[in-house]
Amino acid sequence: MFAEERQQKIAELVAGSGRVSVTLLAERFSITTETVRRDLATLENAGTVRRVHGGAVAADRFSTTEESVTERAIQRPDQKTRIAEAALALIPRNSQASVLMDGGTTTEVLAEMLARRTAVEPSDGTGPHHELVVITHAVPIASKLSNVPGVALQILGGRVRGLTQVAVGQPTVNAAARIRPDIAFIGTNGIHAAFGLSTPDPEEAAVKAAFVQSARRIVVLADSSKLDTETLVQFASLKDLDTLITDSEPGPELAAALEEAGVDVVIA
Repeated sequence: MFAEERQQKIAELVAGSGRVSVTLLAERFSITTETVRRDLATLENAGTVRRVHGGAVAADRFSTTEESVTERAIQRPDQKTRIAEAALALIPRNSQASVLMDGGTTTEVLAEMLARRTAVEPSDGTGPHHELVVITHAVPIASKLSNVPGVALQILGGRVRGLTQVAVGQPTVNAAARIRPDIAFIGTNGIHAAFGLSTPDPEEAAVKAAFVQSARRIVVLADSSKLDTETLVQFASLKDLDTLITDSEPGPELAAALEEAGVDVVIA
């Protein structure tokens, strides 16, 4: 394969996934890491990609880059569905459990699945049908669960951030500190071996950090475009997590860090 053809394919991979690693490219094209770095340098000079530690990202992708919830809702639907199905299996049926749902398009898919499952959940008639307590600060999730039989919805208040349609601010953080849900399903913009979990907005990071500290079990829902990615504000370390549900095997560095941190990785 000519270098120009290989570089075009690398550019397409970056455009499709948002990020590629040097190791992955070396394996994919059966070339040395030095050759990969030269290719990335050429693409960066052409303005096609931007080099970062261990790989490259799209040229227009920066630590504060953030798409609206509407834009993200149409991206990677199959992966989000598989991740949400795996997450749904972790929510107990007919129990008095409490679940916290962070904002995000994958957690929205989870909320839709939970609504369908709970609405048709049969009662065995041997005892009371217990409601599942669902806590959220996300307007879209609240709207999906507000009138579902078997769900006791609790909304954490605050100023609603229009871009992501979630409540943020000190009232939201304070409310999160006063609860202790059984499971928290957390979204993230990036998960990185060294930097942990991160998001571009400081106010959302503060709320997510409070969620991570409040729940008994932390389950992160992140499609593979979030893996090996750093955004502006860290809100948790890998050691804060119990489970990561994603759609693809993490790269070697992240996989090793997750294993060292004791995180259970579920590939959906």
